[in-house]
Amino acid sequence: MAASNPWDPAQPTAAGALLARCVAAGVVSQEMLDLSRRQTPCFVKLSEMEQIADLEAEINQKNLEIEILQLEKETADIAHPFFLNQKYEILQDMNRHLEAVLKEKKTLRQRLMKPLCQENLPIEAVFHRYVVEFLTLAVSFIEKLESHLQTVRSIPQIPQTMKNLDNALAKIDLLVTEVEELAEQVLKWRELQKGIHCDSFQNSKSDHSFSSLNPI
Repeated sequence: MAASNPWDPAQPTAAGALLARCVAAGVVSQEMLDLSRRQTPCFVKLSEMEQIADLEAEINQKNLEIEILQLEKETADIAHPFFLNQKYEILQDMNRHLEAVLKEKKTLRQRLMKPLCQENLPIEAVFHRYVVEFLTLAVSFIEKLESHLQTVRSIPQIPQTMKNLDNALAKIDLLVTEVEELAEQVLKWRELQKGIHCDSFQNSKSDHSFSSLNPI
């Protein structure tokens, strides 16, 4: 029979074998052994600290994963393959368009150098009446364009203009009041002069009558 391995974790210890024999003989019961089993407080504390350390490590790992996800979200339009593919396709389209333009460079240059004046614009007959009306309005608008532009340029000066008008109105009211007072003074002076003239005329008349009655 092969000897038992003392390092085998499933192999019972000597104390365990002894207690098993005691339980089998009825000396002690399994309940008594369970009640007498106590864990050493220091090992319990170490186990709790180990659990706390494991939880902190897991929390730090989750925080790191959250930061990585947040960074990926903020830089998604730069580093994400989906958006990079979209930008790459846009750049490819632009390159193809530029290549087509460069291929037609000579034709485009000729079209740009060709004058656009004296060319007929085909318009259907049903729209001729509207074109005439439009040209009339266009001519009228062009004639008044300079005045419209001056009006638009004067819009920022409207507050100052209104202020100047208010000041001018206030001055006009003051001048009207002064003119009215002056007119009243002129009328009074005229009445006074008229009274003085009448008195002097009556005095001269009475003197003349007196002199005619008493000749020298």
